[in-house]
This record gives sequence, structure tokens and C-alpha cells, in this order.
Amino acid sequence: MKRILTALVLIPFVVYTVLWADYWIFLAVLSLVALLCYREYDAVAAGYGFGAPGLIGYGAGLLLMVWQGETWLVVALIAMVALVMAMRDNDLAASLPRAALLLTGVIYVFGCWKAAMPLHRENPHWLMYALLLNWTGDTGAYYVGRMLGRHKLAPRVSPKKSWEGAVASTACSVAVGWAYLVYFIPSVPVPAAIGLSVVGNVAGQLGDLAESAMKRGASVKDSSAILPGHGGLLDRVDGTLFTLPVLYVCLKLVA
Repeated sequence: MKRILTALVLIPFVVYTVLWADYWIFLAVLSLVALLCYREYDAVAAGYGFGAPGLIGYGAGLLLMVWQGETWLVVALIAMVALVMAMRDNDLAASLPRAALLLTGVIYVFGCWKAAMPLHRENPHWLMYALLLNWTGDTGAYYVGRMLGRHKLAPRVSPKKSWEGAVASTACSVAVGWAYLVYFIPSVPVPAAIGLSVVGNVAGQLGDLAESAMKRGASVKDSSAILPGHGGLLDRVDGTLFTLPVLYVCLKLVA
């Protein structure tokens, strides 16, 4: 019940923010979500025994999101700063892992959320479509997996996930994603709508597994308890973080 109630509160807010809110409100909400996700990543990273990446990640991440120039330059600068900051550690054996955790977190969280901005500028419905792929995919996987799941998908990473749930996730995403594009972005051909939905869903499922692997390696069950019935915010958007840049790249390739 908590899972359903949380979704009923969040979904209208997200839909309004993506489709109808002023751009600056959208940007403020996106930045806040990215900061909260990084905070949770910070806590997971601390479980690896090298300490959390540190406060510098928040500023570096926001810079990466808003930077309009060549992104590789910002990433290089963040890597340099991370390595310099790591030199201050008393335990130099931990300096490289700590710097790597910082850089990975900034790219993983802020870099992936950055992809939401050009999708929104192109057409807010592209961003809504990306979110919808993961919402419907997660729902299909959750309920079908609980009822019919017999064959483990990745038992070492996420023991509860099944191949049956994964197939249901893709089927739900393709059905809903195709219908959404046909109605709201009719210029997209049907084969392309189906193909994008499959690719976006698979990326999302890989993102879900990647976050599960991080948490398992850090001996953490949930990234936080901020969302009743869902765990942490990062637990809720882990698939979206992978889907956004993949979908953006696909659109750039066919543009």
C-alpha cells in the first residue's frame, strides 16, 4: 500500500513539472533531484570502506549539469580535482579509489540527469516518454515477477529479479511507450517507436541491476528510506539514469 500511495503522490507532481511547469522550475526540481540522488550515492559509496566522495561532488555535479560548452573538459577538470583532493588523505592506498568514487558518482548521477535537459528542450514529451518507460517497466516486472517469476535473472546481484519479470518489463514498456509516441509525437514511425522502447527499457533494466550491484557490494539494502515503499530516490530512478543518455544518443544518431 505504501508503494502505491507514494506513486500516487509523486506521479502528478512529476508530470506537471515535466510537461507544464516553467523551465526554471523544471531546472530547479531536476537539480534538487540530482543532489538528493548524489547524497544517496555518497552514502552507498561510503560502504566500500574508502569514505564518502565528499562535498566537492555536489558542486562539481551541478557544474557538469549546467555547463553548455565541451563536456569532456569539465569531466577532465573534475578528475583532476578529485585526484588532488585525494592526496590529502592520510591513507594514500585509499586515495585512488576515493577519487574514482567521486568521479564515477558525478558522471553517473549528474551526467545522466544532464541528458534530461536536451530531451526536454527538444520536446517535453520525450522526457516524459523516457520516464514512462521505466515506470511501466518497473511495474510490469514487479507484479509479474512476484506471480510468475521462476528463473533468476541475476541471482548474485539481485536475487528477486527473474527472467519472467524482465520480459514483462520490456513488453509493458513497448506497449505503453509505443502508444505514447504515436499519440504525442506522431512524427515517429511505428518501427522506430517500438525499437526505441525496447532499447530504453533494456537500458533501464541494466541501470537497475547496476545500482543493485553497487548496493550489494557496499552491504546496503536501500539507498535511503526517503520514499515509503520504494526505499531511496536513487532506488526509484536507477533505471531512468541509464535510459536518459541512451535515448538521447539514439535520437542524435537518427536526427
